Amino acid sequence: MKPRTTIRLFLVGCCAVAAATGAAAQPLSPAERRTLAGEIEQSFTRQLLDRFFPRVIDQPLGGFRTSFSRDWQPTGPQDKMIVSQARHTWLPAKTRQLYPNRPHLAAAARHGFAFLGGAMWDRTHGGFRTWVTRAGKPLAADHSKTAYGNAFGIYALAAYYQTFGDTAALELAKRTFRWLETHSHDPVHRGYYQNLEPDGTPAERGADGKINPELRYKDQNSSIHLLEAFAELYRVWPDPLLGERLAEMLVLIRDTIVTERGNLTLFLTPDWQPVSYRDSTEAARKAHYSVDHVSPGHDIETAYLLLEASHALDSVPDARTVAIAKRMVDHTLRTGWDETVGGFYERGYYLRGNDRITLLDDRKNWWAQAEGLNTLLLMADTYPNDAMRYGEKFRKQWHYVQRYLIDSTYGGWYAGGLDKEPASQTGPKGHAWKAAYHEGRSLMNCLQRLRPDTVAPSLPTQLTLSQDRTALRWKAARDDRHVVGYDVYRNGTRIGYTPLTFFPLPVAKPAPGTTFRVIARDAAGNPSPAAQLVPVE
Repeated sequence: MKPRTTIRLFLVGCCAVAAATGAAAQPLSPAERRTLAGEIEQSFTRQLLDRFFPRVIDQPLGGFRTSFSRDWQPTGPQDKMIVSQARHTWLPAKTRQLYPNRPHLAAAARHGFAFLGGAMWDRTHGGFRTWVTRAGKPLAADHSKTAYGNAFGIYALAAYYQTFGDTAALELAKRTFRWLETHSHDPVHRGYYQNLEPDGTPAERGADGKINPELRYKDQNSSIHLLEAFAELYRVWPDPLLGERLAEMLVLIRDTIVTERGNLTLFLTPDWQPVSYRDSTEAARKAHYSVDHVSPGHDIETAYLLLEASHALDSVPDARTVAIAKRMVDHTLRTGWDETVGGFYERGYYLRGNDRITLLDDRKNWWAQAEGLNTLLLMADTYPNDAMRYGEKFRKQWHYVQRYLIDSTYGGWYAGGLDKEPASQTGPKGHAWKAAYHEGRSLMNCLQRLRPDTVAPSLPTQLTLSQDRTALRWKAARDDRHVVGYDVYRNGTRIGYTPLTFFPLPVAKPAPGTTFRVIARDAAGNPSPAAQLVPVE
């Protein structure tokens, strides 16, 4: 019988952490894993977290400053974009689950949530604005909205609720999801339109005199981050429609946007036909490279996001998603990886009549290197003996990051690898698109994989129904590290999540015979035994 590959996805809240079952699933020796974990934790905490937080907090104006020079001096007008505001809220909220004794992380997350729900939210039309001024006023030059930006709003709000239990954050996340459902979702062809007018109407080409080749297309980038956001939200709000949309995006990306080769199609028509200039003239092809090329960074990031979403839906990633994710990683390593020193290239192209990729841009941007590091360790632990040698490539990638991306003098990551862009050494450490999200999530996930936690929390005790029969209460579980929260079930169906020891019931006064269960989970996703209650009339 052919052996079956099993992927276990543990969770840092919702950060997927993968390892293969069995003793053979250790591509790195225990001693090497300990050494790597120590290096990565020091880099994560001292060279990343401590450089960004609390420095980025903008007191008293609210939100976060995002533009910084190499030595972390604030620069420019500091206009604020929903993507970076959300990412700077998400990271301290998630990191708080690993480091509960760092109060400045909680303060940063709360500061970010207040700005998201205040200045960034459009109280007239709904949805998150893309840009506001530093003071939080709508930016006169740009009133547009995007599905991508609203996805990151959801992503941050779900993480904030997951960590702190603030129901106002969960309600705003639900409201944003429903706003996207009303305005951005395509009920005919499925998926979501990316570019939206202030009232949420999908933007048309030529509106307000704008010329943008991306308008009215659907795209991989907003799609993969909607998938990411829906997975994060579904873990704390198992709503049937949300689950349906999460599954919809998973299947669309996996089976339509990903090509047979294993790379993403960047842009597609509303009915999901690829936008390609492969058969056009050379001039037309070059003029449209921005919407038609192969992006190794997005491909290797999407492999991870597909597995994470599949796990959020079914607890164990399905076989087809696992196979497609591996195909994407293998294609990226064959066509977009620097075998000499490590690192993933910026972009390539399959020219007409040529099945070999042509490298268009050999730069190595920081975010692709971070995403590659995360996915390589996931694959190394899942396929320790694979011919693609994922473990060896993970080692090389970490050495590449240390040598060419991390600034040992001032901390933080350069925007591009110094082997290809030496000028990045004096470039900015932060800007609206360069928060600490990619490298932060990558290092956090790698740390958890290298230091696996296999000890489950204890049983939550004293589970009771409130006197008015509208809420559940229990006594906190214990854990060798840290209990993150509790999944709540009614008659075998998960109905919610809370990090607290109190859960208001969505439907008051349960019917006779209703069974409730509460399961604690730690930062690795390990489940406790279930506390069970059958209320007596």
